[in-house]
Amino acid sequence: MTRRPSAPPSDSHLLHTLSELSWNRFHTTAVLLFGLGWALDAFEVTLIGNVLGALRQHFGLGSNAMSVILAAWFVGLMIGAAGFGALSDRLGRRRVFLASLVLYGVATLATAFAPNLAALLVLRLLGGIGVGAEYSAINAAIAELVPSRSRGRAAAIVLNFWPLGSFIAALLAWLVLSSLPPDLGWRVVFGLGGVVALSAAWFRRHLPESPRWLIDADRAEDARAIVAGIEAGLTTLPPASAVPVVHRIRREAGQFGRLVRQYPGRLLLGAALDFAEAAGYYGLFAFLPIVVLPVLHLPADRLPLFYLAGSVGAAVGGLAAASLLDRIGRSWTVGGFYLATALGLVLFALVTGLGAGPIMLGFALVNLLATGSWIAAYPTFSELFPTALRATGIGASVAVGRVGAALSPFLVGYVGARSMPAALVMLAGFWALGAVAILIWRLRGGIEARGLALEQLSAVAGQSFPEFLPL
Repeated sequence: MTRRPSAPPSDSHLLHTLSELSWNRFHTTAVLLFGLGWALDAFEVTLIGNVLGALRQHFGLGSNAMSVILAAWFVGLMIGAAGFGALSDRLGRRRVFLASLVLYGVATLATAFAPNLAALLVLRLLGGIGVGAEYSAINAAIAELVPSRSRGRAAAIVLNFWPLGSFIAALLAWLVLSSLPPDLGWRVVFGLGGVVALSAAWFRRHLPESPRWLIDADRAEDARAIVAGIEAGLTTLPPASAVPVVHRIRREAGQFGRLVRQYPGRLLLGAALDFAEAAGYYGLFAFLPIVVLPVLHLPADRLPLFYLAGSVGAAVGGLAAASLLDRIGRSWTVGGFYLATALGLVLFALVTGLGAGPIMLGFALVNLLATGSWIAAYPTFSELFPTALRATGIGASVAVGRVGAALSPFLVGYVGARSMPAALVMLAGFWALGAVAILIWRLRGGIEARGLALEQLSAVAGQSFPEFLPL
């Protein structure tokens, strides 16, 4: 009797397999490669703060002009997160997380040769677009590639490469700015950053497309091949077959409208958490060059030392968040860190009159709490959106957050010029807003996603704020 060939596994079986796999070499490799790119994002973001003192001297900038440089960067982040988030849902995660590294690598390298302030602003805008694209594509991809039981921890570990990148940026800036003339030092730092970013894009090319995205795009055969490779623990998988770009763009028309209609509560939560952390976090980093440096009359090459201390604190906070997300749950971790950051900033305000040493220690402590907050927040709202809308939802949330990030340096400069403690208390208010948002989410029956498969989280699309599943 001739046996009939077995039928290929169904889409639901593939998704179940992907969710329930044991951790293997593929997952470790994916986390490392995504983390490497994220470290370079952090390098790029932190770099401008580290060299802002040198740029201030080179171009003769006042506090408003320095705020404009930071604002150009944040506007780029907003454009990149919103625009490339939608493209990631249309064209796939892989195209975007490769293009994002190339874009900001080229922009950063070109910044080393910026002839004037106008060129610097344009290149910072382009670099910000590249990093904003990374925010949406990376958070979507890592959530969709790892097992459900490890999703929170894996996403947080990837994000924990941020303190590493920040530390390297601060260390490099300190070494270069203290050993080279200021007019040359900042250019060398940007040049090295661009070369490293472009090198990382070469290694990331081995990462596959998200099988969940492929299934949603009616490309089950490609998804099956990738899931089989992941299950076997392969570390190099072939890219999915090409599909005409026009077809994919037409397929997902009206993404943002669907997101608002079907998942308004999740979008509000993501936007509130990201606005709170972005306004608070980037305001804190703007506080050093815009307020502390002029008040204490510190030379520009001292500023990276503050960022080095802050990066050590950030690493501790990020690891704490990674260990707690899958243990005590998303809501407790996010709410606890946001509230602790708000209180920490109030305490920081009390020591600003004691000199550079206490300010450095206070910055390290607050950065510990702030980093734990946003590292816990990103996996929390990223996993709530369905596959077809995940990168769009992340991008929209990040775009709202960048509005806060763009405004915060101006507010810090304005308030800090009158009172250093008042600027920090203002930043504490932003973090308190995030704590209130996650509290409302849970009190209104919002989902606690710990241990649930992504398909369970998107199974119910309620029509009110917030949507929820029975717990």
